[in-house]
Amino acid sequence: MNIQKIGLSLFLVGFIAFIATLSLGEYQLTPEVLKTTVTNADKRAALTPQVDPMFRKRFGDQFNFVANLKGGFELANAEIKQKYAFSQAEIDAIAAKNGKKYSKSPIDELYPKGNELNDFKNKALKDYTGWLESQSFADAKALKEKLTTTIQNINNDVIQKKGFSSYEIKNLLFSITKASSDGWVAAHPALWFLLTIALAAVGGLLYILPSLTSFPGIKNNGVFTHPGTSRGWIGILVGSFLISFYIFLYWFPEYITSWVLMVDPLSNELSGNPASQWFLYGLLYCVAMLVMGVRMAVKYRHNRYQLVRTASVVFFQLAFAFLIPEILVRFNQPYMDFKNIWPLDYDFFFAYNIDGMVKAGTLGIFMLGWGIALFAIAVPIMTYFFGKRWYCSWVCGCGGLAETLGDPYRQLSDKSVKAWKVERYLIHSVLVFAVAMTGLTLYTYFTGASQVLFLDTYMVQKVYGFLIGSAFAGVVGTGFYPLMGNRVWCRFGCPLAAYMGIVQRFKSRFRITTNGGQCISCGNCSTYCEMGIDVRAYAQKGQNIVRASCVGCGICAAVCPRGVLKLENAPEDGRIHDQPILIGNDSIDLKK
Repeated sequence: MNIQKIGLSLFLVGFIAFIATLSLGEYQLTPEVLKTTVTNADKRAALTPQVDPMFRKRFGDQFNFVANLKGGFELANAEIKQKYAFSQAEIDAIAAKNGKKYSKSPIDELYPKGNELNDFKNKALKDYTGWLESQSFADAKALKEKLTTTIQNINNDVIQKKGFSSYEIKNLLFSITKASSDGWVAAHPALWFLLTIALAAVGGLLYILPSLTSFPGIKNNGVFTHPGTSRGWIGILVGSFLISFYIFLYWFPEYITSWVLMVDPLSNELSGNPASQWFLYGLLYCVAMLVMGVRMAVKYRHNRYQLVRTASVVFFQLAFAFLIPEILVRFNQPYMDFKNIWPLDYDFFFAYNIDGMVKAGTLGIFMLGWGIALFAIAVPIMTYFFGKRWYCSWVCGCGGLAETLGDPYRQLSDKSVKAWKVERYLIHSVLVFAVAMTGLTLYTYFTGASQVLFLDTYMVQKVYGFLIGSAFAGVVGTGFYPLMGNRVWCRFGCPLAAYMGIVQRFKSRFRITTNGGQCISCGNCSTYCEMGIDVRAYAQKGQNIVRASCVGCGICAAVCPRGVLKLENAPEDGRIHDQPILIGNDSIDLKK
């Protein structure tokens, strides 16, 4: 108990210090910072006058610093739009040159090439009004109205082409804020890493390891009454932190630059580059899985299958999702998580990713072929022989975090029929969404046309990235562990799980067999099923469990006190047959 109290104290100190570092930063913007972060000279020239007052001021918190920086971007964009956008007088002049029939000929007269501004307007007019060439109108007024509408589209795109887009501003806010940091954390990043992340990890291990002195086996002590595992106040606090973390990570990383600074030394050692918010996330992901993986091993040490499975998911996350991609970057190769599979890896076929792999040469082409082979060949074959468990419970990083960090919350998964219906509709809808988006993406890549019917490829990608890739997979998928169980994403949203689930349900050797005659209806199996399956109902009837959602984690078998459940890979003809309940020397066939 004393060791556990020390461990809990160290964890809380490290965690509180981790939060406190966000308030320790000081920020000083300099022309040198702008030169290194805003590489486009024209954009930097537009931004510099707008943020000039910041050069002479030292900011004590990032909120004030970021607010001033955002204001600078807005002013710069307003100035850029005023410079490059067409005024009403210009539209009148263009219309007057054409009369009732449009021609691009006057464009060279009105905007002779030779300077940057005229070159932009000349090209934009020719690109956007080419479809009007030689068209006749009832009168000059009708032509002017059509021209006004078309040129308004040019004005709307000025910021995208010449100014700071919303995506660019988001990235620059982070990089400029991080480069402008000048406080305790920036001065001693390694020390603060030890005082926060490392200290919390050590405290967590000290809290976990004394459990080795107790008897092995599942005891169910307080899982439905403890405030940390029953949607109590501790669980709500943990969930609130996780949700907040993902919101800042995805959409406001400029406010967590102190955390990113702490891992800069490690990032420089691995990839040769300063840390990004994604390196921070990957590191925290691995630390959480390592610490909670130890907890998993201690808790389920009576079951060899769980020990090997836990070691497997931790290894694949640490090696394939974190270390190998960072080392690849150090050798100027494309960043790739070799275990991530489309459609879970939804941007695999995005133009920037394909182009990056093709330009990398032999290794890049191998990466492209490897990714295609995984979802087209490996997934159906492996799922046929082993079910979804080969990936979801042994390899996948999402599943690995759910099985380790999320293990205390597995009993919170909804086992109702209503939840099952929502699950089936929702997860297959996400799969259809992912397939449709990928189809549009490949069409655009090979044809150059960005729109199919009324669907714009880049808008569809943006919507999917926001709703599914960020909000669902991150904020809800992990943040809701203490509220809805640890497999929210895997159960309701993962398109790869949906793909494998279809194979597993109709064409796989995998099933969980039951010996109904031994079931005592203790409910351990249903309690611990993270995928919302009422396992006890199957066991009581002696039915094999063949469900598309089952990830074959095997916890139901590990917690069964009677050995009723068994994970099997057997011939397909025995997958869906009920097993008779044995009573004495006779048996009752449940089909009769």
